[in-house]
Amino acid sequence: MLGDALAQAGYPAHVLVACSGGPDSMALAAVASYFARRGSIDSHPVTVGAVVVDHQLQEGSGRVAADTAGALRELGLAPVDVHTVTVAGAGMGPEAAAREARHAALEAAAADQGAGAILLGHTLDDQAEQVLLGLARGSGTRSLAGMRPTRAGAGSAVLLRPFLGLRRADTEEICEVEELDPWHDPTNTDPAFARSRTRVEVLPHLEEKLGPGVAESLARTASILQLDADYLEDVAESTYTSLVQWNGGEASLPEDALRDLAPAIRFRVIAKAAAGVGGQQPSYRRLVAAEALLRRQGSAGPVQLPGGVAAYRLSLAELEGPGTADRPGTGPREPARCGKLVFRPQKPATH
Repeated sequence: MLGDALAQAGYPAHVLVACSGGPDSMALAAVASYFARRGSIDSHPVTVGAVVVDHQLQEGSGRVAADTAGALRELGLAPVDVHTVTVAGAGMGPEAAAREARHAALEAAAADQGAGAILLGHTLDDQAEQVLLGLARGSGTRSLAGMRPTRAGAGSAVLLRPFLGLRRADTEEICEVEELDPWHDPTNTDPAFARSRTRVEVLPHLEEKLGPGVAESLARTASILQLDADYLEDVAESTYTSLVQWNGGEASLPEDALRDLAPAIRFRVIAKAAAGVGGQQPSYRRLVAAEALLRRQGSAGPVQLPGGVAAYRLSLAELEGPGTADRPGTGPREPARCGKLVFRPQKPATH
């Protein structure tokens, strides 16, 4: 489990446990502490530290973070850092903003400690909830693929989730055996949050009506879709790299080549072009609108994409200047062929 995860990361000499004080991350810390006491894993030297992130979103969060840090030190983890963050993500929900602040703190702690891997305590139940939420939101393959067991982080440390094969009941049992007193976050049962409703109401209801094994089936679906998503991502990335043309901070894609692509790849390539000029991942509806420019006559647009990006379709006539297609004549004018789909970052308004 943990040994396999660290093997995939190349056996980093120092790893960092991200611990909230809840049953899942405390169980992970207890397992990691075993290797910390031994000083090695699979004959590879290893030391184990920890970080507790205080989001300051609940009364008494500082005390919870301090108590958790003390428990981690008693387990033998060192060093143990407490990072206090301010959750203020503009343009995103509270859960997403907290996640962004937390990951920034984890990356900073990993850099401070020189950790090659960050251990996260997500379980199979978390994976099942992730897939269900993706289905409810009408998300694509990448979202339905759920959380990865191994993922590169923004810094040099890789993110590892060694407990994705364990149920939440397993982590609670580990805490009981190790005589740990984990903190139970009240927001995990707060119906104001979609994930909490999924955890407390939706998954138990599905298990009751469809029989046991629903969570395992959802997690298995995520594993299968990860393979599909990885393949599509690789094809889209190589296709985008071969097609994109740059003019300053503006990206363009040739229409003829885009038309020849399979839709699954075409939409991904368009999304990559938008991200390439500083945009955010477009919704499916926005991607459809941008892709529809390929079926317009002459120059068209703009289609506004998230992150301050506008997509245009420029005809060959506009790209090359006045020519046969634009020259007035006595007969009906042939519609100009489209040359490129162009993605432009929009300049902020000046006041």
